[in-house]
This record gives sequence, structure tokens and C-alpha cells, in this order.
Amino acid sequence: MALTNSVNDFDIARGQAQPFEPITAYLARQAQRDEPAFTFIDYSTDRHGAPHTLSWSELNDRVRTVAAAVGEATDPGQRVAILAGQDLDYVVSFLGALRAGVIAVPLFAPEVSMHQNRLVGALADCSAEVWLTSEGALDGVRQLADDQPVPHPKQIITVDSLEHRSGAGTGQADIDLDRPAYLQYTSGSTRNPAGAVISHRAIVTNAWQAHRAYGIDQSFTCTGWIPFFHDMGLVQLLCLPVFTGARAVFTTPMSFIRKPSRWLRQLSDYPNTMSAAPNFAYEYAVRKISEEDRATLDLSGVRVLINGSEPVRSSTINAFAETFRQCGLRPEAHRPSYGLAEATVFVTAARARGPVMITADRAALGDGRLVPADGADGVELVSAGVPTGQHVRIVDTERHTAQPDGAVGEIWINGPNVADGYWQAPERSADMFEAELRDATDVPARGWLRTGDLGVVHDGELYITGRMKDLIIIDGKNHYPQDIESTVHSAHPAIRPDHVAAFPVESNDREAIVVIAELGRHAEQEELDSTQVAGAVRKAVTARHEVKLHDLVLVPAGSVLRTSSGKIARAANKKRYLAELSPSAGA
Repeated sequence: MALTNSVNDFDIARGQAQPFEPITAYLARQAQRDEPAFTFIDYSTDRHGAPHTLSWSELNDRVRTVAAAVGEATDPGQRVAILAGQDLDYVVSFLGALRAGVIAVPLFAPEVSMHQNRLVGALADCSAEVWLTSEGALDGVRQLADDQPVPHPKQIITVDSLEHRSGAGTGQADIDLDRPAYLQYTSGSTRNPAGAVISHRAIVTNAWQAHRAYGIDQSFTCTGWIPFFHDMGLVQLLCLPVFTGARAVFTTPMSFIRKPSRWLRQLSDYPNTMSAAPNFAYEYAVRKISEEDRATLDLSGVRVLINGSEPVRSSTINAFAETFRQCGLRPEAHRPSYGLAEATVFVTAARARGPVMITADRAALGDGRLVPADGADGVELVSAGVPTGQHVRIVDTERHTAQPDGAVGEIWINGPNVADGYWQAPERSADMFEAELRDATDVPARGWLRTGDLGVVHDGELYITGRMKDLIIIDGKNHYPQDIESTVHSAHPAIRPDHVAAFPVESNDREAIVVIAELGRHAEQEELDSTQVAGAVRKAVTARHEVKLHDLVLVPAGSVLRTSSGKIARAANKKRYLAELSPSAGA
């Protein structure tokens, strides 16, 4: 089924009606402005937050300086890794690498120890000749180079120690829009790292698509805490502001986790704000932000709140809207969206009217059809909206033909924002990025991105139903793990919300369902009747899904594995279950 765009959207996205330039050219246009460009709010030195700001002219000067240093250290087309903390040095490093014409690799400082394996894997895969970091992270970066099995860089540059002189060195390379700009390493935890090759054209196209979909312009403030090494953070908090001239105000993920009101304070304190976060962050804010804090917030200036990167729940949207209604938050500001690293990030977005929700018949959805239902036992789905400047189709994976309205299939994407493939992985790239749509008429037949996500179109809106690899099939019926996970954490107050993993295992030559669920930190183990909790969970799953759990494992808070972007890592949890937690583990 097609999701429609205007012809003009396609023309602009292809660069026909509005020729695009490299993203650093948009920065150069802003260079005469002394207005604030990027502000980092540092809570590590001041619990109230110490703002550090670069104006557009200062930012451009620092980017030119970094580009000149990179150009002296390596050649265009070589990989340059960003190993800085989430601060202004990261912004300068990334843009400096792009300006120098090298291939940036946005990673993170090695003090993020929980993701050390991902960092080592990405560095080994890309073989970066130069590492960009800051003085504060230098010791950890040197230790990484000495102690870990990664290719040793030719040079480590601390960008904050470079001498910044206005107009010092141009550092500007001739940049072909179709050349690689950076490698976006995906956040999966159970496979070898995959670096999506994002071209300069893809960056500027996706920034334009976000600008068009959400209405972002120079009057906006892009706020948030999503890390720059994640596709959503990189585009929403770095590339989009440069493309539009909007101001960016950001902090670190840890600052948000420790005190989520800091995120809402950004939204309150700056004009015409937009932000992006996964669904769990909105739920976390509802639970953790006090009435006292809410009384000090004015959210009437919030224009866009992107909700994406993981399944979006109607209950979360409703709770967030109700909790912050007294602060002046407009319900239509919440904009559920869909994206993935292989499409740079943004693919579809809810329209300006805000969230659209539907209750789907559970049995029909299990059979691969979306049928609206009125019953309380239906599945609540939230629309991910519509695309801008790219084609989206729902495809039958066996026939490679477009599905009709209401039929579930794999989501395929075609557009100039799609990555060129995976770094040095031609076979995997061909399978993922070169699919053929066999009944194509008014769209390209080849070059489709297979997302691995399942979706359905209803009334012109895209609904995400799950991941193909996570789908559980029992007796010919489809069960979506996130649906089962939602049932589990709602079954008993001792279960920690959004910390549940459901996955299939083989039992007697058939698929069966296993659930690992965290107990909330508030649950006192000596007073908790685990048998009662397990009984409530099993009863709820059987009643709602007409299937019995093969096994239920209750674990302490912090035990369910997640990816670096915060998603439930179902495959990793399954691997751990089979190795450590199942009754037969170690036998």
C-alpha cells in the first residue's frame, strides 16, 4: 500500500526543485550571526546547570580550525572517529570532520563502560586513522587505544586544545553530495557492528524532510538529551539545527536520567521548542516529575515532541498530555514518528493535528490484518504518520509486492535519505538495501530498503506492529512481543514498566514464549510473594493472548538487557536465558 507525498516533496528531496549543499555549507551561511547556535547545559559542575554557548560565528571558526587539523592529519575519504563526551566539543568535532571531507564515525568517549563492546567493535570495523576527542577524555581514549583490540590511530586530536583563530585555515574540501559523510553504527547488541554509510546528500535530505514534516525553522529551539552517537540525537540536535538555523540546547543522557525535570525545564525556558525521545522517556517523566516541579513549568511554547525509536503507546501519550496539561502543553504537540539509522533517521511523522490512535482486533492482527474493534480486549495502536519526500510501501515478503490497505507486511523505503549500504559488507548490503518491488508502477522498482519492521496502512496512516525477527508464531498465529510485554507489566504492580522482554524458544519442536521481567526497585523482596506475581502474569497473558507462557523469570531491577539506544534487546535476553536462566542452563 502506498503512503502519499506531494510531487513537489519528491522533487525537492531529489534536489531538483531546490538543489542541496553539504550541511557545512549551511553552517557557513550562518557564520555572520552572533546569536547563540549551540548551548550545552552542564550539570556535572552545577546542579542547577551551567550553560556553555557557541554563537554561529564562533562555531564556524572552531569547525574551520578542526577541519584544518584533520586535513593535515589524514586524507579525504579516510575514517575519523568522534570519541568525545556529549558537549560542544562533539558538535565541533563532527562538523569539522564533515568539512574536511573525511568520513566521520560518531561514537562516544570510552567512559560509557556499559557500551564498551560496541565501541571496540565499531572502531575495529571502521579502522579510523584519526580520533577526535577532548582533553577531559584523553586519558580514557589513550587507554582504549593501548588496551583494546582496535586499530591504533595515526593521530589523536584534542579539539579543545587547538588554537582557535578567526579565519585560521579554511580546511574546506570539495565535497561531492554523493560521497560518504559518516558511518552510523546501529545499536544492536548480538551481531557484529554494522555501519550504515550515510552520504552528504542523505544528511541534508533528511534534515529537509524533518524541517518539512515538523515545520522547523530558524525561530525554533531544538532541545534534548539523546546522545549524538544515536541517529535521532545526531540529526535532531545537530544536523537539523545547522540546516534550519535553529538554536540547539542539549544536555547528557545521564543528566536526564538522574533528574528528568531538566528536560522539561529546557522545553519551558526556551522559545518555540521541539524535542525527541523514546516512549520510555515520556513515561519516566510522568512518574518522576513532581507536582512542585510541574508548577514551575510553562510548556505553552512547546511546538513538537517527537516520540520514536521504540514502540509508542497510547497510554503514554494520554498520561503525558494529562500530567502536563496544567503546564500549558498542547496535546497536538506530541508527534509519534518512525525512523531508523538505515534511512538516516526520519521516515514518517504524525501530522500537525497530533496523535492518531486506533483499537485493532487482536485476533485479526494475529492473522496479519488490521480490523478496527470496539472491544476492551483490542490492541491499541498509535499511528506513526506519513512520509515526506520518500516512498514507503507495505510489502508481502514472499511475493515482493505491495500489500493492500489493512494488510500487515514488511515496511520498505525508497528515497535519497536512505543509506548507501553497510560499510564493507556487500552481501549484507545487497540483502538490505537493494530489494526489488515486483509490482512497481509509479515508483522505482529497485533500490528499496528492507527495514525488517512490520507495519500496516489504515486510512492513509502508517502503524508499526513489530519487528519481523521478534515475531512469535504459535499454532499459525502471530504474537507481537511488545504486546505481550505490555500485558505482563500491567498484570501486577511489582513488575517494572518497560523492563520486560518476551521472546520465542524451541520446546518439543514448537515455538513457545518466555518472558523475563524485572521487579520494581520499590518491591521489598522479603515481603514479595513471587508466586502471586507469577500467577497474575500467567493468568493475564493466557486471558488476553490465548497462549500459555513456557517460562517466566522474575529478575532484580537492572537485569533486563537493553541496546545502547534504550530498546529491549530481545535477542540478547534470549541468549542469556538459554545460557544462564533456563531450567536446562548449564546442564
